Amino acid sequence: MSVQIQKSFEANERGSGKLYLVATPIGNLEDMTYRAIRTLKEVDIIAAEDTRQTRKLLSHFEISPQRLLSYHDHNKIASGPELVRLIIEGKNLALVSDAGLPAISDPGRELVQLAIQEDIAVIPIPGANAALSALIVSGLPTERFHFAGFLPRDKKDRELLLKSLGEQEGTFLLYESPHRLIKTLEHLLEVCGDRDIALARELTKRFEEIVRASVIECLAWLEEHPPLGEYCIVVEGASAADLQVRKDAWWQELSLEAHVTQYEQEKDVSRKDAMKLVAADRGVSKRDIYNALLD
Repeated sequence: MSVQIQKSFEANERGSGKLYLVATPIGNLEDMTYRAIRTLKEVDIIAAEDTRQTRKLLSHFEISPQRLLSYHDHNKIASGPELVRLIIEGKNLALVSDAGLPAISDPGRELVQLAIQEDIAVIPIPGANAALSALIVSGLPTERFHFAGFLPRDKKDRELLLKSLGEQEGTFLLYESPHRLIKTLEHLLEVCGDRDIALARELTKRFEEIVRASVIECLAWLEEHPPLGEYCIVVEGASAADLQVRKDAWWQELSLEAHVTQYEQEKDVSRKDAMKLVAADRGVSKRDIYNALLD
């Protein structure tokens, strides 16, 4: 890959336009920035994840778009190249999602890649973001963090990702829907243990709510307060001490089979109990150990 330099606010010799990634409010309309409003008023085209939702936003701020087009997960393959063609022809285009920053758990990344390939300037217009808003109010460490978005639907893939996240020292952040929240917290407890977390919902809205507790305490709280709305889950990372213990563990170089056999022989326990001990050592579920040994 050759070096590509973008001078965002210099005139383009080809006369092509620019792609603006415009943040929109995640709830409270007062979070819309002056710059975002001005940009949406000035561009030639606005590409929106949901044109009906965006029309409401534009109407509130008395913005009359010259042209409003649809760009979402279901049409991005076809519409992306067409939008880039319009920019190359000299049109300035603003991309917006329903809420927050485009391309963060929302459409946009592919369009950005296409624009970069054509040497089109891609300009961020910052604003509200649910994950970072949840992080800064969680009370958990902010020096190092990892945003994972929505977890995979497949249980095995979900557990593998949680295990990977749980082995990092930094705080990690997830998005989750209300009907899957409890199941996700149960998997989090199974894979990562009972860590401190924060559950943030309705951020910037009237019923904004942040629950700060351990995973077990949150699960108990949700039994009496059923989940409502989309959630951001902020999870405490592994401690430096935990990571060092795991790194220095005596079983680190052993295969799973050898690890189980070691416990069977040394502690004179059943294979089932030995697998439980191995699962505890490695920070995974007993089921993972059993399935891995079957393969």
